[in-house]
Amino acid sequence: MYCPFCRHPDTRVIDSRVAEDGTAIRRRRSCPDCGRRFTTQESVILMVAKRSGVTEPFTRDKIVRGVQRACQGRPVDEDQLAMLAQRVEETIRARGLAEVPSHEVGLAILGPLRDLDEVAYLRFASVYRGFESLDDFEKEITALRGRRRGDAGDGPGARDGRPAQAGPGKDPGKGPGRDVGKGPGGGPDEE
Repeated sequence: MYCPFCRHPDTRVIDSRVAEDGTAIRRRRSCPDCGRRFTTQESVILMVAKRSGVTEPFTRDKIVRGVQRACQGRPVDEDQLAMLAQRVEETIRARGLAEVPSHEVGLAILGPLRDLDEVAYLRFASVYRGFESLDDFEKEITALRGRRRGDAGDGPGARDGRPAQAGPGKDPGKGPGRDVGKGPGGGPDEE
């Protein structure tokens, strides 16, 4: 590691600590040439693979932006959105993969969003799962009511947040001619 002050090519680690809930390591370093100290942080980069084949680093901000659209006009504040994004990241990192498909990020959003605000959840799910008729909404609302009573069942809205069984010609995670994150109701940005 180069010293940021004098550009000496060899610095020494004098202290290491776990940071950000164990997902990063903060190191205190010292330069033997100029004697100045500085801090670095190391973290594992989680990559998201989009349908287009492009990969990009996972960011909580992108989750927050996608869910904010679904939460417009709802009693949801920035702190709640930040906590939701953290839960999504923890769920994805717990899988132990260095790269996850973007549709799995959407699946990881559904459960925490349903717990946070059911109306925002319906908005997000309608875009993410590509609802095409009132029947799709009615099935999801029935599943939400069943979940409130404690019998989540196996249909749409089951506890694990997995998408409904796709009907003929339906691809869960793809709306009618739309990418996730495009159109009303939001979703994670996917370009």
